[in-house]
Amino acid sequence: MDLVTLGSRVQELRRERRLTLQELAELSEVSVSMLSAVERGDKAPTVLVLDRIAAGLGVPLASLVTEPESERIIVRRAAEQDVVDEPGGWRRTILTPVVPGVNFEWIRSTLPPGCVPGTYPAYAPGSHEFIAVDSGTLTLTVDGHRTVELAAGDSVYLAGDATLHYANHGTRPCTYHVAAIIMRPRTARARGG
Repeated sequence: MDLVTLGSRVQELRRERRLTLQELAELSEVSVSMLSAVERGDKAPTVLVLDRIAAGLGVPLASLVTEPESERIIVRRAAEQDVVDEPGGWRRTILTPVVPGVNFEWIRSTLPPGCVPGTYPAYAPGSHEFIAVDSGTLTLTVDGHRTVELAAGDSVYLAGDATLHYANHGTRPCTYHVAAIIMRPRTARARGG
C-alpha cells in the first residue's frame, strides 16, 4: 500500500468517527504533527505508530494496511477508456485503470497505412516493455539503430530504457498493444500511446 492510500484511509476513518486530529492524537498517543503527516501521505509511520493509530480509531491494525475488497478489483468499461486520436489517423486507447502506486500501463494503438508517429523517449532504467501486434505490420526502431519488423501475432520484449520509433510502412492498418512496467512516471508523452 502506498503512503497516500494509507493516509486517505486514516483520514476517512477519523472523519467517520467525527474526530479532530487533536482528539485522535489523545486517543492514540500519537502527536498531531505525526497524524497530519500520515494523513497527507508525507511520512511512513512505524508499525508501533500504526498500531496506536488503529487503537485510537478502534479498528484492527490490519484494517489500516490491507486493501478493502472493493479496491482489489477495478473494472474499466470500454466507454470509460481514454481514446486519443492523433494527427495522421493514429489512435491510442489506454486500457488500464489508474491504480495508485502501480506503475503499469497497457495501451492499444492503431496506425493507419503509412503512419509514422515518431520517436518516444525512454522509460526510467529498470523498466520493462512488451509489444504485441494484433494485425498489420509494425516497424520498430530501438535507440535509433536497431530495427525490428513485427507482423500479426509477433511480440517483443525490451528493456524500457530505450527510445522507440514506431511506423506502419504497410498497406493495411496496424493494431498493436504496449504493456509496460515503469520504474517511475515519465515526464514526456506516453510511449507507443
